Amino acid sequence: MDMREELLREAIRLALRGMEAGEGGPFGAVVARGGEIIGRGWNRVVGANDPTAHAEIIAIRDACSRLASYSLHGCALYASCEPCPMCLAAIYWARIDFICYAASRDDAAAAGFDDRRFYEELAQPAARRSIPARQALRAEGSRPLTAWLAKPNRVAY
Repeated sequence: MDMREELLREAIRLALRGMEAGEGGPFGAVVARGGEIIGRGWNRVVGANDPTAHAEIIAIRDACSRLASYSLHGCALYASCEPCPMCLAAIYWARIDFICYAASRDDAAAAGFDDRRFYEELAQPAARRSIPARQALRAEGSRPLTAWLAKPNRVAY
């Protein structure tokens, strides 16, 4: 576990660095392959005026840019805190193999962050969530998907 602990400590260091710089909340993350860090990130929500600028997203973008690939298969993500649902989805989209985190969603909630509430919200049926959603123009919206299926040189991801 020594290598994993060191990678997790780097994520924690980045969390403190970004927070102290006033860029956002106390969250940091690294993406590693074979123990080598290939992507780093810390929360930049406030500094970038971007609610999606979470540490994990920044680290994934950094790693993908460095590898010139949209897939991080064979990589692991180390985060100072349990990833929120948005970041967890990004981790799955990136095809990351393993996640290791320090603080939990309950620890984040105790510090005033909504992670736990969002997990609870998303577990609800769509009709019971606090943000209403409805489907419209399904046939029109399906046209790009049909065109995608017909595209001979599409890249499956």
